[in-house]
Amino acid sequence: MTSTETLSGGAEQPVVQNVSVADVSASLRAGLRDFRRAPQFGLFFSAVYVVGGFLMIWVGAGHVTWVLATSLGFPLVAPFAAAGLYEVSRRMEAGEPLEWRGVLGIVWNERTRQLPWLGAIIVIYFLFWTFLAHMIFALFMGLSQMINVTQSLDAFLTLNGLTMIAVELAVGAVFAFLLFAMTVVSLPLVLHREVDFVTAMLTSIKTVRENLFVMLIWASLIAVLSLLALLPWFLGLMVVLPILGHATWHLYRRALA
Repeated sequence: MTSTETLSGGAEQPVVQNVSVADVSASLRAGLRDFRRAPQFGLFFSAVYVVGGFLMIWVGAGHVTWVLATSLGFPLVAPFAAAGLYEVSRRMEAGEPLEWRGVLGIVWNERTRQLPWLGAIIVIYFLFWTFLAHMIFALFMGLSQMINVTQSLDAFLTLNGLTMIAVELAVGAVFAFLLFAMTVVSLPLVLHREVDFVTAMLTSIKTVRENLFVMLIWASLIAVLSLLALLPWFLGLMVVLPILGHATWHLYRRALA
């Protein structure tokens, strides 16, 4: 069963389709296939995330202000790296030639379209979550005697500390899934079609709402695989991120007619 709506200008909004766990599995296989067919593109765009992670650690080591400052620019750059992976999969799907000039040209042209607006929304979202996380920390740990985090680990083993960790994880999971819902379809959608970023986000949320169980599975897979890829000094991201990026394109193609 599908659903469709009409935009104010008379154009038909993308049709949301039902997807299954089998679609998730097929999309992952397709993502792996795309990465194996053109690993140079996957490694190049995933390096943006890996290098960005190292820069955040190196520049902001020991300084919360610098960590926040460097991390703020990351959500603005990350969608463009993802757009590169989507464009590679789109070209493979359409039988178009894979050439650096063409792929990077599409990514460069996105700077004047809707992608920067999505990046700005992600930054605002990140700022709000950072503020809320600090509020939760202050609510539970504000009166604790803490020199710094590494020298005051015992404070986290108290009832207040453990409760704070549980609340942070629960609230963080909700915020992460909301961000996932807003972007899982919207990022490839604005690359693929002439759709404004608000329509793209609403379509993405609608897709998740109508396929909630499957999208929960997909979000969990992304979280688990990304976490595991972080363990060996971010190097696992060099393989995991391009596969997930290509797979996201294929799941988007299955989710929207």
